[in-house]
Amino acid sequence: MTVVESDVRKSGPGFTMLAPRASPEQRSDISDADARFAALGTRAVVVVGQGYVGLPLSILAVERGFRVTGLEIDPGRVGRLNLGDSYIDDITSPRLGRALATGRFCASSDFASAAGFDIAIITVPTPLRDGAPDLSFIESAAVGLAPHVTRGCTVILESTTYPGTTEEMVVPLLESGSGLVAGVDFHVGYSPERIDPGNPRWSLENTPKVVSGISDDSLAAVQGFYSQIVERTVPVSSTRVAEMTKLLENTFRHVNVALINELAMYAHDMGIRIDEAVDAASTKPFGFMRFTPGPGVGGHCLPIDPSYLAWDVKRRLGKTFRFVELANDVNEHMPDYIVARVVDALNHHRLPLRGTRILALGLSYKPNTADIRESPSLTVVEQLLAKGADVRAVEPHVHQSRLADGVRLTTLTAREIRSAAIVLILTDHDAFDYELVSQHGRIVLDLRNRVRGTNVERL
Repeated sequence: MTVVESDVRKSGPGFTMLAPRASPEQRSDISDADARFAALGTRAVVVVGQGYVGLPLSILAVERGFRVTGLEIDPGRVGRLNLGDSYIDDITSPRLGRALATGRFCASSDFASAAGFDIAIITVPTPLRDGAPDLSFIESAAVGLAPHVTRGCTVILESTTYPGTTEEMVVPLLESGSGLVAGVDFHVGYSPERIDPGNPRWSLENTPKVVSGISDDSLAAVQGFYSQIVERTVPVSSTRVAEMTKLLENTFRHVNVALINELAMYAHDMGIRIDEAVDAASTKPFGFMRFTPGPGVGGHCLPIDPSYLAWDVKRRLGKTFRFVELANDVNEHMPDYIVARVVDALNHHRLPLRGTRILALGLSYKPNTADIRESPSLTVVEQLLAKGADVRAVEPHVHQSRLADGVRLTTLTAREIRSAAIVLILTDHDAFDYELVSQHGRIVLDLRNRVRGTNVERL
């Protein structure tokens, strides 16, 4: 960001930050938000968690005129944010710099900075631990916010979780730590995040936002806040319905990805091009939704969220959610299948896997992002390395320091392609020169249907 001059301001108990003063260009950019801010008064927002969900929400809230504190347990992230250095693809450093220049955004690792909030949103991770939901981050967030809950404030959970979490966990923790009654003294709601990193069409701003509350007044408070942030809100009758909505969305995709992945394996054995079949089926104007095969599922949703639902069904009803378990089995074993296809391709050319150079294109879980969370592409590369292959990877979006030992990054050149016995297209970033791959690759295993040629095999 461009900083004309700066000073050090106290931005919350326990820490200081460098607060840039806006350049003339930045003042012009933020004038509309300042006008909205004057109309809103001094409404203070706290966003707990400054990752792929929390940071975009924080910055958009600042741009809408709110005063925002981003709480983040990672001190390294806090430092970067307060210096205008973004680590999230969807929020550029210049955009973060403009938010800082308003004086209405700062990051902190101290929950004391939440004091006096009007609205608090919890956007922390909810990983799986040994197949069971780990809600410790939600619990810590609620405990940290509870002493700062005041009459009339609103607390909203956005983290993905099983139905009932808001009422069964978050509400009791907030009430215990504040001495107040949820739904009477303060508002509580749930609004599932729908962030899709790297999506150029659908952003936080224009994606419809499902909103809910534990009471009518809570729903009104939650909807009132998000109506100032996004273009459209979709109210539902309870927090449990909203929690189920998120799990339904991702379970639907997870199951259908598993369907096309399994079908792709069978089609290959039957000598049928699955990509051609998908293209043909997609011409039907009703009753079909396009899904394409790949090396598995990744990110913060598909590998995790359906298992939350299956776990909750088992816990509450004693029943097995068979669709989720089948989808998990198919998608989790797709990297194994890809490695087997690599071995088969090399064997066909009388080449061993051990010691053979393989060039892997793309390590993130989806194109054009640096998001490697639960990435099946990484799993494929790690399995190949474990079997003794000499793997080089091309990944323009991910720094070497974020990768496991043994994963070596290189650049995509004709020489690098020719040096590899096989080129593996795992994640199809637009930055890759696919014509170069097609021209110089001896064997190309294309998992994303991006290249053509007699040297190309597809999933």
